[in-house]
Amino acid sequence: MSKGRIGDWAIAVGVAAILLVAGLSRQHTPTNLDPAGYALLITGGLALAARRGAPVTVLAMTGLCALGYQAVGFDVPAVAFLFAVYAAVRAGHRMITVAASVTLLAALPLAALASLHDTGEAFAQARDALEIAWLIAAGAAGEALRQAERRADEAERTREETARRRADEERLHIARELHDSLTHQISVIKVQSEAAVHVARKRGEEVPEALLAIREAGREAARELRATLEALRDDSTTPSQGLDHVSELVERARTTGLDATLTIEGQRQAVPTAVDRTVYRIVQESLTNIARHAAAASATVRIDYRPDTLVIRVDDDGKATPDNAPVPGVGLLGMRERVTALGGRLRAAPRSEGGFSVQAELPVDRTP
Repeated sequence: MSKGRIGDWAIAVGVAAILLVAGLSRQHTPTNLDPAGYALLITGGLALAARRGAPVTVLAMTGLCALGYQAVGFDVPAVAFLFAVYAAVRAGHRMITVAASVTLLAALPLAALASLHDTGEAFAQARDALEIAWLIAAGAAGEALRQAERRADEAERTREETARRRADEERLHIARELHDSLTHQISVIKVQSEAAVHVARKRGEEVPEALLAIREAGREAARELRATLEALRDDSTTPSQGLDHVSELVERARTTGLDATLTIEGQRQAVPTAVDRTVYRIVQESLTNIARHAAAASATVRIDYRPDTLVIRVDDDGKATPDNAPVPGVGLLGMRERVTALGGRLRAAPRSEGGFSVQAELPVDRTP
């Protein structure tokens, strides 16, 4: 049970005890010991335990209990109803609370008449049981706290919007800087290498491996830069690359001569956007590293949908061994940061049978 619920029950039990003691102290003769009256006193107090979840229902219950124990002769203040008024106004039910209060003020004298049979005494007892000043104070306290909470929520929302706007501005600034500083140079490298390869082949000369590597690196760098700029400029309305595009990554890897396969296990379900993007980036970075560094002939990509976790594993049969582990690069560090930010785990290490394995476990919250 949460602290809030414990506090609610403590208040409810305390009010019920106060009402019960007040009822016992005001009944001086055994003939007035009415079990129904005491039951109504206790019920009215204990009903306050549900005031957060059902304030209007609690307001009605405490009001009816107050009418009930007044009708059987218990001259006890409607303390529980005042707490219910405070809770209902705090929850925003002002008009309903006003209507219920007016109704109770009008009905209390009639309830008191059932036991007193004297109009003057009945009105006096009703006035003592629920004074207008008490109602106004309870309602004002609830409204003051409701306004304070609303202002706090608005302030928090404003801070979040300001932070989001600043982050968007910074992201666009970085995108412009990257575009201005890198796009031109990468384009020059790419065009020059493409032209050099074309000229060499046209002359019938053997194209150096270094030149082919430069050309492929230029192409990949241009793709990566384009994807990075798109991500930086993303305003949450542009479709992003995710699980639906993993098959394209695998197909692209095949075009480089890598025997890449994709296996999807489990029942596919929708995942949060952040997880969707992270899966794509993990597979993309893993396949890029395999093409650049692993000297592998084949690679397997496995995506396993589990009840609360999405597992991604990329294996290759490259040259890495437990005794010759590659030094983690920027790409691997980026993957780890992405996974850790989502509360997941990443394992990247050589396989005992040779090759390298990257496995990420991303938690998936499926609650609405």
